[in-house]
Amino acid sequence: MGSGLVLAGGGHAAALGMPSDPAKATRSIEVDMTDAMRFVPDRIEIKSGETIRFQVKNSGQMAHEFVLGTAQKLRRHAEWMRQHPEMEHDDPNAIKVDPGKTAELIWHFNHVGTFDFACLVPGHFEAGMAGKIIVRR
Repeated sequence: MGSGLVLAGGGHAAALGMPSDPAKATRSIEVDMTDAMRFVPDRIEIKSGETIRFQVKNSGQMAHEFVLGTAQKLRRHAEWMRQHPEMEHDDPNAIKVDPGKTAELIWHFNHVGTFDFACLVPGHFEAGMAGKIIVRR
């Protein structure tokens, strides 16, 4: 990735859990990304220990990203993306979805807490394209 922000086992999202095998998904959650710079839903509740198949659809006309992480790491990475707009994510906790397409991200949540997801395309996070994940026992 080149930003120096990658953590072993999941980049910005190591605090949430880790990438997982699609065969281990315990449920699927559909997330829509729009050109209004919003995620629908923008609040997701999960039980610790669940493996989630995020089915992320881009219903807009521009590329968007779905990146799991903590608010602090996502803010720092959004700043890095503003300085390096050509950078592409290759982290297991991030997917870029072209307009009209759908992609999947499989994640095992093994920590309780409130976490975040965001679009880190320059300008999108700043416009409010972010959401919360609440992981409960």
